[in-house]
Formats: sequence, structure tokens, C-alpha cells
Amino acid sequence: MAVASKFLAVGAVVPAAVSGVGALATQAFANLAFREQGLALLRTGTAAADVIAGLVAADPGRAQRQVGVVAPTGPGASYTGPECFAWAGGVTGDGYAIQGNILTGPEVVAEMERAWLAGSALSLPRRLHAALAAGDAAGGDSRGRQSAALYSVRHGAGYGGATDTEIDLRVDDDPDPVGRMSQLISLWELYFTKPDPTTLLPLVDDLAHEVHERVTALGYTSLAAWAGVENLEERLTDGAVDPLVLEQLRAAKPKP
Repeated sequence: MAVASKFLAVGAVVPAAVSGVGALATQAFANLAFREQGLALLRTGTAAADVIAGLVAADPGRAQRQVGVVAPTGPGASYTGPECFAWAGGVTGDGYAIQGNILTGPEVVAEMERAWLAGSALSLPRRLHAALAAGDAAGGDSRGRQSAALYSVRHGAGYGGATDTEIDLRVDDDPDPVGRMSQLISLWELYFTKPDPTTLLPLVDDLAHEVHERVTALGYTSLAAWAGVENLEERLTDGAVDPLVLEQLRAAKPKP
């Protein structure tokens, strides 16, 4: 899920998701109860459109609500109450729901959908961000810019494999939150994604000597000791070095 708004810390309000269950975004005059209620319905195998029907029917404030839901399979669903501030609306398709309110116009969600459909070759975080950036470039929130968030879940994808939260990045207050989010994704890719096995460089001969000399010059006893301080431990591999780790090592300077 990706979201941006002229609203402080939008990532603390809008997104909710559980691996293997589904995802939900509550927007406009956000009803935060929708998050747990919607996920509970999704756990029973309820289709996305039926989840929204149940949430909306039970909510006396539904005229001012907006909500999007995606289940593990099937089309996404979106609801926009008739009293949401213009422009408000959304589009849906197989596996996605895109909606917004107080937007500059329908071109925002149209451009988001175009970017989403065109981005199937990208990683999920980059594809989500591409859609968000396309909407932002098309006009985005008519009030301006303040915050953005990117959230995704996948079984065992959390840090160290202990949780399902794959990515949870937030820009809570920034004049260019969508642009800043791209920078945070780059850092997340560096620190928390696994190295490509086909690019690993064997730690032998001249390269092994170089790595040893560099970590020693930085004041460490091993590559692992240095990598742990630099938060690169997720990219370590026995007997080889990730080119991205090597790049960071070569750029590192001894502390004065």
C-alpha cells in the first residue's frame, strides 16, 4: 500500500494489511475501526466488495468515508461517500484499488492506475511508489504536500524473518514526501533486501586482501563487525561479498 496526503503522518492512519489476508485503506474522514473490522472480514474469505459493503452499511458516517480493499485474489474494491470533498473517487481492477479525495481531479487516479499497470516488472515497493509518484505528478492532493507512507506484508519477510512486515516506511512531515519516499526505498533496498546470488564476489586472493585491509583501516577486526555497525548484516554471505556492501566499504572513511 502507498499513500500521500496533505495530512500529518498519514501512514499512522490509512493503511492496514495482514499477510495472506488482504489490505485496506481508510481515507477521507477516516474511520480507523474499518482497519480491524475489514481485516476480520477478509480473514473469513469475504470478497473485497462484500467487505466494503459490510463496513459501509454499519457506519453512520459513511457519506463522508472513503475506503479501498484488496483481498489475496480477485478484483479490488473502492467506496467513496457522496459527501467526500471534491474531487473524490477511485478506480479498481484485478488485485488493486486506487482512490483519493480532495484531489486536483480524476486524472490523479487515472495516472496512478496507468503507472501501476505499466510497472509489473518492478519490485512491489518500486511499483507502489511509481503509482504514487504518477498521481503526485498529475496534481495529487489539491491542498498541497505533507506526508507519505509505503507499507507491505509478506510471510516471513520482516527483519530477520521474525515478522511479516516487509516494508513500513513513513515520511511524516516534508515538503516533498513522495520524492523523499523514493530515497527511503533506496536505503531500504540497501539495508534489508537480500543480495543477488549471481552477483556475489568470492572473497579470495586480491579481493580478500583488499577487504581485510579496508576493514582493518576502519578499526574493525572483520567484515562482519564493520557491517553490523553499518546495518548491512542482512547482505552478508559466507565466503563472498555483495557488490553493494563492497561499494559501501570502499566509500567508508576512517573516523577522525
